[in-house]
Parts: sequence; structure tokens; C-alpha cells
Amino acid sequence: MSDAPRIVTSNQTGPHEDLPRRVSRGLSHVWRKPLAEHTREAFAEAETWRRAQGERGLILDACCGVGLSTRKLAERFPEHCVIGVDRSADRLSRDHGRLPDNALLVRADLVDFWRLALAEGWRPERHYLLYPNPYPKSVQLKLRWHGHPVFPAIVGLGGRLEVRSNWRLYIEEFAIAVSRATGVTTPLGPFDPGDDPLTHFERKYHEHHQPLWHLVVNLDHRPGLMPGM
Repeated sequence: MSDAPRIVTSNQTGPHEDLPRRVSRGLSHVWRKPLAEHTREAFAEAETWRRAQGERGLILDACCGVGLSTRKLAERFPEHCVIGVDRSADRLSRDHGRLPDNALLVRADLVDFWRLALAEGWRPERHYLLYPNPYPKSVQLKLRWHGHPVFPAIVGLGGRLEVRSNWRLYIEEFAIAVSRATGVTTPLGPFDPGDDPLTHFERKYHEHHQPLWHLVVNLDHRPGLMPGM
């Protein structure tokens, strides 16, 4: 049996027609989902660790999975502190190699963690979303990060935001959502990870010659994008 990764298929032929409305709603309506207590505690521990790093710039590795990308980012940017966040205790418990001293893995619900980070005034210099689950069915738009109510917090944190996916349409939609939320337009393009992919998924996609896509956008810190923050 082949272990080739499945190519993303969708019943969409272009960007979702409801995306602009969902982004606009996220920018204008206070989202009242209660914050999970375990994420409050995890964020407090991460904030204590971040402050102990002194003047180092912050890199946020969202949906970090087993933490390989967090370790590699910490090695690539030793002058920064890198925080990897994932909701799965199982993934975070797997062997991801020795973490450098400037890296921290956190188990938390990112939906709450992003909002807490925005409220606390975090300003990551770099912010990564690497190969998130694309939820390719048209009815699943609200589960994609750019269609989710938390999207204003993602872009409100600012910094150099980089999103990678093996589904071009996901990147197209993300670029549309960023433009609608911030007025910043950014081109998307193909991406080649070379000989040092950041994640296991990236390595597998690349080895099986799946096209990879990414967008990189530099954003201002805009906490006011998230109503109620």
C-alpha cells in the first residue's frame, strides 16, 4: 500500500462566495465564546516563559503538531524565542528531538490562545501557519482559519505571517481574507522547501511531488481588529 499523501479535492471550483461576508462579520461582531481554563493556564505559563526570554523577538508556530517546525525555527532563528502551540497532547508528546533553550511547546486551544495573545499585547515578529487542515468541503468554510471567527485575532497580532498549504485554493482564500481585513494585498506563489522541510507533512508532500503554495504578508499590530479585545 502506498503511503503517498492524499491530494486535496473539493467541490469548490474557486474561492468561496461567502468568504467576504464571514470575514466582515468577524470584524464587526463580538465573539463571546468562553475561554477554556486549560488554555488560560497554558497561556499564563507561556507568557511567564516569554518574559524570561528578555528582549528576544517572538516567533509563533501555530498548529505545530509534533513540534518539529518549532525546533527547526528555533535553530534557524537563535536570537528569537519560538513558541509552538498545538491542541493535541498526543502529538506534542511524540519525539520531536531535543528542543533548543529558545523554544517552548504549549498544549492549548489556538482559538483561545490567539485571543489571549492579542489581549496581552503580543507582537510576534514571525507567525507561521504550516499545512493546516484545509477542510475542503464547501460547507466547511467556517472551519478554515480564514473563515473562522478568530481570524481577526490572527491578523491583528501583526508581524510577518506565513501560511503554507498543499491546496492552492486555501492560500487564495487566505489572501482574500487578509486583504478584506487589513487592506494589505499579497501575492501567493509556489513554494519549494528544498532539502530542509519544516514539517513532516511538508517533507512527505515534497517527496511525492505535490505542488506546495504559500503566502507571506507583513502586517501591522492591530488589536482593534478583534471586537471586544
